[in-house]
Amino acid sequence: MTDITLYDYWRSSASYRVRIALNLKGVSYRSVSKNLLDGSTKQADYIARNPQGFVPMLHIDGHDLTQSLAIIDYLDAKFPEPPMVSSDPLERSKTLAQALVVASDIHPMNNLRMLKYLKHEMGQNQEAIDIWYRHWVSEGFKALEAMAPDVGFFGGDAPNLADVCLVPQIYNALRFETDMAAFPKLVRIDAACNLLKAFHDAAPEQVKPAE
Repeated sequence: MTDITLYDYWRSSASYRVRIALNLKGVSYRSVSKNLLDGSTKQADYIARNPQGFVPMLHIDGHDLTQSLAIIDYLDAKFPEPPMVSSDPLERSKTLAQALVVASDIHPMNNLRMLKYLKHEMGQNQEAIDIWYRHWVSEGFKALEAMAPDVGFFGGDAPNLADVCLVPQIYNALRFETDMAAFPKLVRIDAACNLLKAFHDAAPEQVKPAE
């Protein structure tokens, strides 16, 4: 098999998603840490391969793939078990909608570069930034809670793409002391996912580079 290399940052939500998907599918890979805090993703050699200068980037089959959901879609086509989305068009659409609540509506609003811009360019203090963060996370979680099943995972008996997106977002929400009391179904799903080895092994504390 072609060598597979994941360029990631241990605390990146998008990288966390890809690590979970790789683990669920049992795909072996090499990890290369790119520190988002020291500008290493903005170096010319990395930008040449990944013009946005973001993580994750997955090198596979001679290609450099970017954007976490696009990477997971590639993995789903190449390694179909377990599937991240259903082959049924309606179920696939529902799962993508749930995943995109996180990936498109929540995550961009509290991305590290967004929070840094609020602090440095907009002159906001940390308290205001934390309020901003918790507001947009909670708005997204309200919708996702309404979509969540009463039992099992978003994927039913096994996690799917929505679960893969949910867990990193809850991890970050808890870091910023977001009140999760209004989202019991999401909390239950997160706890069930984190009992699985694929999720546990992808967690930031498990992959954080030694200092």
